[in-house]
Amino acid sequence: MRRTLMRWKDFKVKAVTLSYDDGVVFDKRLIEIMDANGLKGTFNLNSGLYAQDENARRLTADSATALYKNTPHEVAVHGFKHLSLAEVDEGMMSYEIATDRQNLETQFGKIIKGMAYANGSFDDKVVEVLKRCGISYARTTQATHAFDVPEEWLKMPATCHHADPRLMELAEQFIESKPRSYVWANRPMLFYLWGHSYEFNDSNNWEIIQEFAEYVGNRDDIWYATNGEIYDYVQAFDRLQFSADGTKVYNPSVIGVYISYLGKDSYIPAGATVNI
Repeated sequence: MRRTLMRWKDFKVKAVTLSYDDGVVFDKRLIEIMDANGLKGTFNLNSGLYAQDENARRLTADSATALYKNTPHEVAVHGFKHLSLAEVDEGMMSYEIATDRQNLETQFGKIIKGMAYANGSFDDKVVEVLKRCGISYARTTQATHAFDVPEEWLKMPATCHHADPRLMELAEQFIESKPRSYVWANRPMLFYLWGHSYEFNDSNNWEIIQEFAEYVGNRDDIWYATNGEIYDYVQAFDRLQFSADGTKVYNPSVIGVYISYLGKDSYIPAGATVNI
């Protein structure tokens, strides 16, 4: 695999994903902005904190179903009651994660395997509990100011929060990055943005996400994906099997994978063996 570089869908080098927490009414406006600019993301919900009143800041269960279901966006776990997991015992950790996961799976009719840590609280013990609860990837609140593909999927950092003063500087750096003549320098890039949509309302600064979305969105050279789609694609790439002489590659997954092998682009369909 050292001679092989992953490419995103359609041989793209760049991908963008968003992650927003808590399931609040302001997600509706955020989704409208995202949809208008071709962005996709993951909404991390607390199924034990749905509002009872349609006029509340948080969504009701029914309004959450109506907002997120049958959209290109993903729903993920954020803890049943939004507890700081590193501050509770293992029993409560398991309850927070497993209950929220089960509730969301029932509500949306989908398998839920992603998560964002409530209050950014986690440690190694929490990570082990996540594994036992069937969570495959989880976002932290850590910012890298970089565009690297995650390696520790249960400790995923983001590029930045939307309130980061460097947001548009980083966006420009990401967009203006050009392919280099030396192929190994062209590693896949990922811009990962996170936050809470109520912050735009409370600070009256919706122009932040509007500017970002209009600048980064609707571009032919970027793959826009949910957190889960990013995870699944990278897992499919990592499962590729190469022949001893490097002339064939087999893709055992159900997702087609795009690669650059010794500088040559190749598409490996799901379940296929390809000469490269």
